[in-house]
Amino acid sequence: MAPSPALSVPALSVPLPAPESLTAWNCRTPALSPDHGAVAYVSDRDGRPRVWIQPLPDAGRPAEHAMPAAEHGWPAGEEDTGAGPPDGAPARPVDTGPEPVADVSWAPTGERLAVLVAPGGGEHTEVWTVRPDGGDLRPLAAPPGGSASFVRWTGRGEVLLVTETSASGSTAAVLVDAATGGRQVVAAGPLLRPAAVSRDHATLLLRRGPRGARRMSVAACGPGAEDELPLLAGLPGSTDYGILSPDGETAYLLSDAGRDRAALLAVRGGERVLVRGDELEARSHDVLAQREDAELDQFALSADGRRAVLVWNEHGRSALEVLDTGTGAVSPLPPPPADVVTSIRISLDGGTAVLAAEGPDQPSHVLLCDLATGRYDQVAGAGRLAGAPHAELVRLRARDGLELAAWLYRPPNGHGPAPYLVHLHGGPEDQERPVFNPLYHNLVASGIGVLAPNVRGSSGYGRAFREADDRELRFHAIDDVADCATELVRLGAADPRRIACMGWSYGGYLTLAALVTHPGLFRTGIDVCGMSDFESFYARTEPWIAAAAVGEYGHPETDRDLLRALSPLRHFDRLEAPLLVVHGVHDTNVPLHQAQQAVQAARARGVVCEELLFPDEGHEIRRPPNRAAFVGKVVEWLGRHLLAPVG
Repeated sequence: MAPSPALSVPALSVPLPAPESLTAWNCRTPALSPDHGAVAYVSDRDGRPRVWIQPLPDAGRPAEHAMPAAEHGWPAGEEDTGAGPPDGAPARPVDTGPEPVADVSWAPTGERLAVLVAPGGGEHTEVWTVRPDGGDLRPLAAPPGGSASFVRWTGRGEVLLVTETSASGSTAAVLVDAATGGRQVVAAGPLLRPAAVSRDHATLLLRRGPRGARRMSVAACGPGAEDELPLLAGLPGSTDYGILSPDGETAYLLSDAGRDRAALLAVRGGERVLVRGDELEARSHDVLAQREDAELDQFALSADGRRAVLVWNEHGRSALEVLDTGTGAVSPLPPPPADVVTSIRISLDGGTAVLAAEGPDQPSHVLLCDLATGRYDQVAGAGRLAGAPHAELVRLRARDGLELAAWLYRPPNGHGPAPYLVHLHGGPEDQERPVFNPLYHNLVASGIGVLAPNVRGSSGYGRAFREADDRELRFHAIDDVADCATELVRLGAADPRRIACMGWSYGGYLTLAALVTHPGLFRTGIDVCGMSDFESFYARTEPWIAAAAVGEYGHPETDRDLLRALSPLRHFDRLEAPLLVVHGVHDTNVPLHQAQQAVQAARARGVVCEELLFPDEGHEIRRPPNRAAFVGKVVEWLGRHLLAPVG
C-alpha cells in the first residue's frame, strides 16, 4: 500500500507545557583526543545530530573548577551557553554534510576522526573520515544497499576496524586505512560482527550468532585463515562484547554464558578449546569481576591493556569501578554525577575516562573522570532542568508471581487517582532506565503520569529474566502489561478509566498485543514503529534481523501457528481503543508496511485511528524538530483521550 498523503508531520497545534525539555540538547559518544586537548562528541545542539569539538584547557581543567564527586554538574537550572567548560574555549561543529551523525571516534594519531553517518535518518549507516578541522571529508565504508559501522581504531597508524553488511545480510570485517583508503577483508559470514583486532593485525576477535545466543571466537586475520576457536563453547547464555589485549593473547569478554548475571571474563591464549572429533573440550577462564546483585553493563580497556573501567547496572542506575587486569584488584569510583552512563572510553594514556551520562533532570552530557582521584568534570552539555519529574523505582508482582520493576513519574499533586500512561521500551532486551525523556516531562506537566516498566524479557535483571518471554512465553509478557495497569490502580495512583498504553519498536508491538488481548483495559494506545504481524515482518525486514528474531519469537515456517497467535493484526476484531500509529518512512528494521496494515485494519473495524509519518526518519526519531512534533502529537492525543471528563 502506498503511503497516504495524510501521513505527514503536523505543525504543533497545542502549546507544550514543558518546552525547555525539547530545546535541551544532548551530547553523546564522546571521544577524548590523544593529547587531552579536546573532546569530540555527537550533539544536536543546532537542530541536527552532528560532530562537535570542545577544546579543553592545556593541562585539564584548573583545580578551582574541579567538580567534587558528590556534586551534580553545573548549578541547577543553568545551561551550557556553548562556551564550553568554565574559562574554556567555545565548542565548534565539524562539517560532515547534511545527514545525521550517530557516533564519532578519534584516531590515536589525533589527525582524523571516524564518523558514523545515518543517511535519511535510517538504519543503513556509513563510515566516513574527516580531519578535526573539517578537511578531507570522505567515505570509508558505504556498501550499496547495505550498512557499515566502525568498531575501533586498531592502534596501528590510522587503521580502523569496520563491519560491512551487504543487502543480502552477509557481513564482512574489514581493516580500512583511513589515510590511504586501503582495505583488507579479514573475516566474513552471516550474523557476524568483529569485536577487536590485535595491534599487529594478526588476531581477530569475532562475535557470531543472534542476540541472546552470541558466541565469541578468535581467528587469524585474512581470507581463508579463519580457523575459529570458540570461547565458552556449549554454555547457555550470550557473550555480547569483547576486547583483545594489545598482543592478542587475552580476550576480555562481557558475558553471561554459564551464569545468570553478565560479568567480566578473561580468556588467555593458552586456554583455547581443542576440537577432538565431534566433541569440544571445556575451556577454563578467569572471572575478573562479577556481582550477584548487578549486571556488568559495559567496560572500557586502556590502550596498554593494564586497566579497565567497569560500568555496573544497579537496578537501572550506573556504578563505576577500576580494575587492574594484572593483579585483579578492583577499586570503586565515586558515584557518577548522573544516574546512567551510556558510553565510556579511556584516554590513550589510561589516566582518564570520558563518559556520556544523563538522568531524568539532565540531558546527555560529557564528563571526564580522573581515574586516580575519582574527580568528575563536566566539559560539554546542558545543565539540569528545574522542575523535571522525579523517577521513583517501584516493584510489583505479575499474576504468576514473577517480580517486575518499573519507574514511576507522578504528575503534580499526583497522590490521588490520575490519568496514566504505561510506556513500554523496545528490544525486547532493552531496559527502561532513569534517563532524560522530554516526552515524560511534557506528559507529567500536562497532568498525565507515566509508569515505565521492565516487563519480562528486559535486560538488566539476569539471563533467566531476559529469556522469560521467548517464543510461547511471550503471552506472559503481554499479561505483564495488563498487570502494570492493575498495579497503578492498586497503588491508588491511576484512575482505572483513564489509563493508556504506548511503546516503541517491540514496545509498539506489545502495545498492540495488550490492546487486543485485554480489550477495555486501556482508554487508548500509541504504537511507535511496532510490529503488527510477524508473517509480513519476517518477509520485509532486514535479513539479519529476521534471522536474529527466530529465537525470540519463532521460525516463520515451523512456528507459523505460534507467530499468528502472537500477531496483534490477526486479532484486530477485538480492538476497541482509539489508536495513534507513528512510523519513520526509512525504517528498515520494522518496515513502514507494519504501520500501514495496522491503520488499515483499525479503520476497517471502525476504530478511531490517526497516523503520524516522518518522511526523513527511520527506526529512531533523530532530528530535534521531528522529536518536538512527535512529543506534541502524543501529548495532544493523550490529553484528548485521558484528560477529558469520563462519561
